[in-house]
Amino acid sequence: MVQLELHIPTSRSLKEKRAALRPIVEGIRHRFQISVAEVGQQAERQRALVGMAVVSDSYAHAAEVVDSVERWVWSKPDVEVCGFTTTWVDGQ
Repeated sequence: MVQLELHIPTSRSLKEKRAALRPIVEGIRHRFQISVAEVGQQAERQRALVGMAVVSDSYAHAAEVVDSVERWVWSKPDVEVCGFTTTWVDGQ
């Protein structure tokens, strides 16, 4: 499980926040084929907490996907990454 905390400095309203956040959430979903959703701070106009789940048969592949997502989000100029937390769960 991954939690991504974002700051959206240009957002003056929740509508502007959603407009800035939508391409990131949809981009992660389509580009990396993982589950993603805004999971917290929905009422904050400049903050967002995004949760993601990566399921894989190998730790190496899951770690590669998480690393790619993190690099991709850091490359987005409209948001600032405040935190990127990864929790690994072993199903065995």
